[in-house]
Amino acid sequence: MAVEANKKMNVPITKPTLGEEEARAPMASIASGWVTQGPKVAEFEKRVAAYVGARHGVATSSCTTGLHLALHAIGVGKGDEVIVPSLTFIASPNSILYTGADVVFCDVDKRTFNIDPSDVEHRITKRTKAIMPIDQIGLACDIDAINAMADKHGLEVVEDAAPAIGAPYKEAKVGGRAHQVVFSFHPRKVITTGEGGMITTSDDELATRLRTLRQHAMSVSDVARHQADRVIIEEYPEIGFNYRMNDIQASIGIVQMNRLDDLLAARRARAERYNAELPAIRGLQVPYVPSYGAPHTYQSYMVTLTTDRPIDREELMTRLLQRGIATRRGIMASHLERTYTSRYGTVSLPVTEEVARTTMLIPLYATMTEDEQTYVIDALREELGSA
Repeated sequence: MAVEANKKMNVPITKPTLGEEEARAPMASIASGWVTQGPKVAEFEKRVAAYVGARHGVATSSCTTGLHLALHAIGVGKGDEVIVPSLTFIASPNSILYTGADVVFCDVDKRTFNIDPSDVEHRITKRTKAIMPIDQIGLACDIDAINAMADKHGLEVVEDAAPAIGAPYKEAKVGGRAHQVVFSFHPRKVITTGEGGMITTSDDELATRLRTLRQHAMSVSDVARHQADRVIIEEYPEIGFNYRMNDIQASIGIVQMNRLDDLLAARRARAERYNAELPAIRGLQVPYVPSYGAPHTYQSYMVTLTTDRPIDREELMTRLLQRGIATRRGIMASHLERTYTSRYGTVSLPVTEEVARTTMLIPLYATMTEDEQTYVIDALREELGSA
């Protein structure tokens, strides 16, 4: 369907899918007076854990706090090293710094933009405590390869699956194949609770520790104390954190989980149209789908700008913005930020640096209309020309 000539549209980079059901969902919690971490959080945790194939879900206030909590719970601290791709939002390496450990950046595969296991191998030292692979832009990393390497060297794995809720991996889902997997429910993700995160694990003892640590290491939960028929005086045997999700957020998350498969299907349908039409535009390369059994969820749609493009990325983004089309640079190279150059100096990661220079996010969301997508495709064609 062609868009009316010269008609300017406003197309955001993304848009959360929230409706009347999400608006009504918090009312029961508000009416009950239980608006902090309580029964709705527990229900949301069970829903997510069951969906991804893990025994436990541990909700947190964000993915960032979830990553920090996951690392802290396994004893990562001063003197340790954690290997993480630089090609990630800065929250990933920052969560390592929070523990007092050192960040060791690794490179990525140039096609998937996910962690390169061969590059990880030669960065392992006697100080390495854990590996933090990223499921970038909703594409599952090859977690079996990372787990095998971790087992070989006696390391922990904390999988940063911030954008990957619902992502398939072989015959399973992301969330059930690493010791700890951490998701995000930020509004730019497939489903949202406004802010929020979730750690999934099948380690019973670890799940108990995570739940204790997220509420100041309190020996008895708020729910248990309020439901008790006797006075319970809680204790605080170690330093913990206030990393709790609240029931208002969780009630929205429960509704969003009901929508998850439909939202993923809608995103894939729109991505498939991009995949079919964008290769005919000069200078664009569409996302790669790996052979290790990981169909893309397209949490974001990221194109690579090839060397035959007629204008540079920033100029293209500016021209699209003038047309009302929001874009973003691709994934950042965290090792180039001052936080890390001031600590570790120059680190050479050639693939990461190239990807960070040449990728761009274009609009994609479940409710994107045919006219909106046509407008984006036509604008790219007009700015770049035909291949």
